[in-house]
Amino acid sequence: MGMAAPAQKTHARIMPHFRARTILLPLLLAFTAACSGGQQPQQPTVEVGFVTLQATQAALTTELTGRVTSAMAAEVRPQVDGIVRQRLFTEGSYVRQGQPLYLIDQRSYRASRDQIAAQIESARATLAAAEAKAKRYQSLSDNQAVSKQDIDDAQASARQARAQLREAQANLRAADLNLEFTRVLAPISGRIGRSSVTAGALVTANQTTALATIRQLDPVYVDITQSSAQMLALRRSLAEGTVLPASATVHLKLEDGTDYPQPGTIEFSEYSVEEESGTVVLRARVPNPDGLLLPGMFVRIETPQGVVPNAVLAPQQGITRDAKGNAVALILDKDNKVVQRIVTTVKAVGNMWVVTDGLKPGDRLIVEGTEKAAPGATVKATAVKIGG
Repeated sequence: MGMAAPAQKTHARIMPHFRARTILLPLLLAFTAACSGGQQPQQPTVEVGFVTLQATQAALTTELTGRVTSAMAAEVRPQVDGIVRQRLFTEGSYVRQGQPLYLIDQRSYRASRDQIAAQIESARATLAAAEAKAKRYQSLSDNQAVSKQDIDDAQASARQARAQLREAQANLRAADLNLEFTRVLAPISGRIGRSSVTAGALVTANQTTALATIRQLDPVYVDITQSSAQMLALRRSLAEGTVLPASATVHLKLEDGTDYPQPGTIEFSEYSVEEESGTVVLRARVPNPDGLLLPGMFVRIETPQGVVPNAVLAPQQGITRDAKGNAVALILDKDNKVVQRIVTTVKAVGNMWVVTDGLKPGDRLIVEGTEKAAPGATVKATAVKIGG
């Protein structure tokens, strides 16, 4: 009981201090509000960077796919039957037109040729005798020593002997040709592939399997596939004059993504659409001096589709998309107020968009600070340079 009194006194001393703090805190807040006059601090002016747009001619290009094919290709096949005695080339080497590639056994063809040559000698002797007889009978016709029938028979025999000689001569030329065909020659110049036969193999004149294939690799063709819709759109733009015809030069990218150093030239376009794929085939001629392009290789082709004469090139960082997917741009009016416009882009050229509608030459396009610039707000604008 003696300890209770001090505790009550301490509690009595603390309570007045707590009440004083409770009263002073609202007074301090009210004083602070009175000193500030109730005004919020002003936001700083947004700073943006802009570029001034200019009109230019923009080349429209598209990236298509294609396959490399040989400018010329020939399958080597025998034209006579026989046993291959020798292969006369190295697989994978460059061969020239007319170069011997295979040697087929000539013995039977040479014997046939000699036999026909003997027949020619016999036919010549027969012709000489028949012509002499006909001439002699003709000289005796005036004396009526021989009948008219005998004379006609002698002349007919001479003509028959002459025909037999010509037939034998034709057979000799055929025999010479067959003998020549025993040396299988390269029909074109180019790189020759692997051989399908070896020495000792039997080959025939009508066989379906080629002995080897020769391909010309400089230049080569690239067959490019383009959708018929793209082709129609280009032709319509050319007819309307919205684009100008571009050159027929194309540039290739190899399968590893590197650029091929030699440009190609479009030579022709097919006049029919493939029904299954709905595509049209374009053919480009491409120099291949180093043999880097091989038949069957897959490549990508950047081909011109036309030139827009009065296009506006806008930096890509100045073009964004709204919630509906429309391309929009923020520009500055004369009072540096932000204005939003919907634009039409048709192609990316490097780090630029080709804009055909919504922007015009002289517009100041905001390219820096677009995330802070709100339409209708007045900003502090500074001209900047894109790409150095």
